[in-house]
Amino acid sequence: MKIIANTKDFVIEGKTAVAIGKFDGFHIGHRKLIQEVLAWKQQGLHPCIFTFDPAPNVFFGRGEKGELTTKEEKRAILEQFGIDYMIEFPMNSTTAAIPPQEFVREILVRQLHAGQVVAGEDLSFGDRGKGDATLLKALGAEGGFGVTIIEKVCLEGQEVSSTLIRQELQLGHMDKVCCLLGRNYSLEGRVVPGNQIGRTLGFPTANLFPPKEKLLPPSGVYLSQTRVQGKTFPSITNVGCKPTVSREERMLAETYLYGYDGDLYGKQIEVFLLQYQRPEKKFENLSALQRQIREDLELGKLQMRDKEG
Repeated sequence: MKIIANTKDFVIEGKTAVAIGKFDGFHIGHRKLIQEVLAWKQQGLHPCIFTFDPAPNVFFGRGEKGELTTKEEKRAILEQFGIDYMIEFPMNSTTAAIPPQEFVREILVRQLHAGQVVAGEDLSFGDRGKGDATLLKALGAEGGFGVTIIEKVCLEGQEVSSTLIRQELQLGHMDKVCCLLGRNYSLEGRVVPGNQIGRTLGFPTANLFPPKEKLLPPSGVYLSQTRVQGKTFPSITNVGCKPTVSREERMLAETYLYGYDGDLYGKQIEVFLLQYQRPEKKFENLSALQRQIREDLELGKLQMRDKEG
């Protein structure tokens, strides 16, 4: 996949099928857009994702704090889908003021050579979001490209949206988040040295600092799975600041991997949060913390066994 970022001056050779959107979370609604552009590959069109950096709502100060999917995660997901091009179009005062007609004429037609454009029914583009799905269809007829508008996906009577996923995530409803995303919510990063307290207590853990822009669920202990070098291990993860042993305010994901024997320092891992177990708390001493960790691990082992059974 070719990534085009930090520039508005580019031209793609050959016809493209373009999906336009913010794609925060890559939920099951977004997947319909992606599947649609991929289907056009059979017609000789290059599947292309067009998004903005930063997202328009963030640029205009209306964005919610934290991202469901970081830039790096979006790139990795699209790579796995088989997208040919990802456009991270720079959002600034100049590009935000492009009239909708010019956006279509210059970017979609001249630079992207769009043969088909796919978007959600809540699409807005161009100066002050004046462009919508109806206008895009009209301009598509003039510009020589087709337009596919994807209706909102509903799950259990609710429209699937990034806003809904944020609400469920911040309540710790990981099962619901998984259904809305079509995958488990995950934290990814490189394992960093800790204060060795877990090892001292007999429970060595892998520590990673999630990216600062990543939206996190409530602090607490989670049933999880951890992927290391292509292999997945059942695990237990504490998301928080470890108040018993640290005054660090930066959020940390501390994970114990069942059945893993080896050095994880410096390795890239991905931790999938499956189920919220209990809130993070400060214990009166290390012995009390050790007892609670042992209980967490025993309970986690039983729950993993039940899920597998």
